[in-house]
Amino acid sequence: MKRRNQTLLKTFHNKIYCRVLLALLLTFFVPLQAFAQEQISSETSNSSYPSDSARAWLDKMSNAVKSLNYTISFILLKPEVDSQPYLWRHGVNEDGIEMEQLNLLNGPGREVVRIGDKVSYFEPNVPPYSLQSSIINGPFPSEFFQLPEKIMLGYEFILVGRSRIAGRAAQQIRIISKDNSRFGLNVWLDQETGLLLKMNMFGQEAQLIEQIQVTGLQVTKEPDPFFAKIEPGMLPEVVNFRPSVPLNSPWTIGYIPKGMTILKRDLRRLSGSGEVVEYIMLSDGLVDVSVYLQERENNKPQENLVGTVQSDTLLTIEHGELNITIIGKLPAATANAIAKSIKRIN
Repeated sequence: MKRRNQTLLKTFHNKIYCRVLLALLLTFFVPLQAFAQEQISSETSNSSYPSDSARAWLDKMSNAVKSLNYTISFILLKPEVDSQPYLWRHGVNEDGIEMEQLNLLNGPGREVVRIGDKVSYFEPNVPPYSLQSSIINGPFPSEFFQLPEKIMLGYEFILVGRSRIAGRAAQQIRIISKDNSRFGLNVWLDQETGLLLKMNMFGQEAQLIEQIQVTGLQVTKEPDPFFAKIEPGMLPEVVNFRPSVPLNSPWTIGYIPKGMTILKRDLRRLSGSGEVVEYIMLSDGLVDVSVYLQERENNKPQENLVGTVQSDTLLTIEHGELNITIIGKLPAATANAIAKSIKRIN
């Protein structure tokens, strides 16, 4: 049975679980310039929060991520996968336009470049393309950097103490789900700049589930010379998707963890089987959860199954008229509670 479950997990993973694993990277340690500290201090000095509060540290991090010129090397560690190194560059040009590069260094590679609100993707065996967006989707949860106040709807932030990460003094912050429905996080922010140095996701038994570890951090006065080589006019054209038609779904989710909201809801065709399912994305800013609904046919029973795919929980169950699959970084009990709360609208 165990071998059969493992086979089912792998088969399901091949059909609908496509997630390009991003993990970063390179570089060397260089002491930060005094100007970096002055810039961050000036941006956070007007905060209405105490300077030693978790919220003040999150504001400092958010300002640093958006305003500094930096190069960060980091490694993403997940179960069942080799460590993946990334290189992350960020700069602000003289016109105040943000520029980013995220580069996966192992294997055939995957590179993402953002200039302002245009994000261009360069991947093996896929023609280059661009999307209209102000963020890069990578291993870091983007809303945690951009809008940390939204994360506070579902999580408590607790200052723990200071330690040393990647050779730098760091402030540790513990992030705990308010309703105990999600995994927790420990993050370490650079004491001088506020930039993230380490992020650990831990389970309800305190076991390590996923880790991001910075190995090199460099802040400079000017953007990295890499950005001067980019000709915006040569980047791929923006792909314009047809606006999605509002989905008149007969199903509603009765239980959603505190702070989570529905971000997307549409119909998807599964690669491999070609079957059409209803897709719902839930998010709290730190965690995205995918929910797949398919009306059950009598001749197609689905075996209930729970397991993990790398650092994600995978749950498939029969519930009433539906076959339900849930994938995301959350406890199996929470995934099951979400699934069991789904019912037809009368």
